[in-house]
Amino acid sequence: MENEQEKTEEIKQPEKPELPPGGMHINVGEIVWRVQNVEGLGFDFNMGARVKVPEGDWRVRFIDTQTSTVIYDQTVSKITVASKKRYYIPWRIEVLKDNKIIFQHDYNAKGKKILLKNVSNALGDTIAWIPYAREFKKKHGCEIYYAMSPEIAELLKPDYPDINFIGPDERPPEIYASYYLGCFSPCHDRNSQPTSWHAVGLQRNVAYILGLEPKEIRPQITPTKKERIIKEPYVCIAAQASAQAKYWNNPTGWMDVNKFLKEQGYRVLCIDRDRSYGLGYNPNKLPWGAEDFTGNIPLAERVNILQYADFFVGLSSGLSWLAWAVGKPVVLISGFTIPEMEFYTPYRVINFNVCTGCGNDDAFDFDHGDFLWCPRHKDERDQWFECSRAITAPFVIEHIKRLMADYKLDPKNAKHKK
Repeated sequence: MENEQEKTEEIKQPEKPELPPGGMHINVGEIVWRVQNVEGLGFDFNMGARVKVPEGDWRVRFIDTQTSTVIYDQTVSKITVASKKRYYIPWRIEVLKDNKIIFQHDYNAKGKKILLKNVSNALGDTIAWIPYAREFKKKHGCEIYYAMSPEIAELLKPDYPDINFIGPDERPPEIYASYYLGCFSPCHDRNSQPTSWHAVGLQRNVAYILGLEPKEIRPQITPTKKERIIKEPYVCIAAQASAQAKYWNNPTGWMDVNKFLKEQGYRVLCIDRDRSYGLGYNPNKLPWGAEDFTGNIPLAERVNILQYADFFVGLSSGLSWLAWAVGKPVVLISGFTIPEMEFYTPYRVINFNVCTGCGNDDAFDFDHGDFLWCPRHKDERDQWFECSRAITAPFVIEHIKRLMADYKLDPKNAKHKK
């Protein structure tokens, strides 16, 4: 495989985000759950508690039964009332007339259809959150319909046959409740999420949204091919990201790490989608010394490559989550996020001696449209992205050496190649 420096090509420009941060794009549809003995009265839990009342002197209450908190209590007529809070709450709906309860319903998803949809189709987000769809199904005994990218759905289907995967804009009939999963901006939005994702991290935020135990759960992705194609010992890396702050911006970092890995007896395979990415005057290219396994190939092929890698070295990006889901040890390099943002790995690399953690700072909301987002130093270019520029290759190599010792990896040993 040729290295990037041996080719010239057009640099792929950063893509615009598919959805605005915090934008609500679920089609909640019309209320289809009707109260049989009251004409024109209906309810559901699509993006919060909802009640439709006919003309008349009606009073509607929304109650959080877990905390015994009355969230809403108003007199209404000929209107659909919806709660502002759209994450999971064990609601009780009460509809009164003449101060008498005409209708009462406690949330009960057992046997009913529940719709989940992500704030984006990002690979890492979707892989991180799929385990909680299964946990919600187990807790409530419901049917889960998960709307997502067909490509990612195909990757997840074999390991999650109990989840109904549908297209991003599909909506099955008679949905009882629907939830929008994501890290919402502004981060202090408490209608879409009950806590700040800056504090709890990518996975736990969705656990809170779905009313589940906020514990880390490793996703499952099983390779489809059993035969080992590359006989030599190898390591996979991924150096590209969706924002410059997510890159390892040390100018010689990847080159020095790749040199070390090759000296140990490894082939170094770069499995990014893009060989080069970024703004024209600030391109990020295939790291020197890595073999080019990039390309817009099916995700399942990347999984099959990862299957026999000894470990993975990457960033706070989707391919690190993919490697973790496949079961690979991960060396994760990131300065703009705190370690709690991603999954736990003992080989997490961050240098706390410089500016770090802006991606988890409540003072800032991540600007998905600004590829060069560096909020604390936007007017001080000499300090741009120092959070990862100050992560040196020897520091990363120290983590790699510890990983190799922990897993007793010896790529120069002939037995290791089997």
